[in-house]
Amino acid sequence: MKNTKCIEDLKKEFDAYAEMYVPEGLDQEEQLRMYHIMWVMRKFEEAVKPLWMANKVHGYYHPYITEEAIATGIITQLKKSDYVGSTHRGHGHLIAKGGDINKMMAELFGKEEGYNKGRGGSMHISDMSIGMLGASGIVGAAVAPAVGSALKSWIKGTDDVTVVFFGDGGANAGSVSESMNMAAAWKLPVIFVCENNQWAIATDYARITGETDLYKRGIGFGIPSCRCDGYNIYQIWETAKAAIERARAGEGPTFIECKTMRMLGHHATDDSWYRDMSVCDKYWEIEPIKRMGEFLVENKMATIDELKAIEAEAMKEVEASIEYADTQCHEPSPDTFYDYIYTDGEVIK
Repeated sequence: MKNTKCIEDLKKEFDAYAEMYVPEGLDQEEQLRMYHIMWVMRKFEEAVKPLWMANKVHGYYHPYITEEAIATGIITQLKKSDYVGSTHRGHGHLIAKGGDINKMMAELFGKEEGYNKGRGGSMHISDMSIGMLGASGIVGAAVAPAVGSALKSWIKGTDDVTVVFFGDGGANAGSVSESMNMAAAWKLPVIFVCENNQWAIATDYARITGETDLYKRGIGFGIPSCRCDGYNIYQIWETAKAAIERARAGEGPTFIECKTMRMLGHHATDDSWYRDMSVCDKYWEIEPIKRMGEFLVENKMATIDELKAIEAEAMKEVEASIEYADTQCHEPSPDTFYDYIYTDGEVIK
């Protein structure tokens, strides 16, 4: 059962909190599919840190845990031909776009069968076959290329949409503002999504941000802008649906700020010494998977046993991906060290 007192306190303190309801056009089957996708994200991320500690996964690892509703509520509505620009915390984005978790895990293991032949690792996965423009370890770096992707769609006259993600820290990058201005001036089909987890590595974003309502930056460029409860998959879905429809209709960009809270350290080795982690205790009461599960049960769209079965299936998929990466894939040969640096032809067609 919900901690009612905790929820009421959060409504007062968490200025983005929104009540749940099923938006028009979102059927029961799709809700359960999204619930499954969020569990795949959660189980994938929970599995990676122990693998990193065991020296199976290489490079930095930045968990997407408790931010799953953002990627799921937005990206699952896109077509295969639509594009997504990701971030260093981007595993969830790729899973929501239909990425193969076997290839994802193989990439984290540095194996040849990975998405980028084991050369990209956690922060640099891309897959143009499903419109994943790529992730980047550089804060805010995906935004300008995403506007270029939207420009390509506009020039070619397609109705393809580009969604680009960045964090509250990335929102302060100059290239993000320049990109929003260009998209607004040319009415490009791009949706800017700020995943505001309130911490830019070890810095409270409010200490380095003059206007903490980040969605208002979009308004300054003439872009329709709003803020969502980042734990409420239904509000995110409904907001994204309207933004995607606007973009497809040639009405230009939208800015969506999804307010959430980073519940873990910035990366695998971050013990969060710089913040009071007890603050997060109340947020675990409204984390997106728990909250959606409670809503589904309360509204008789699923039983507790059915939800447990969905969780178990997600865990089975992740375990299979680990087995694949660890036992069936191959280390790159040293004589291929300089391979895959340049493309042989046109990337975006």
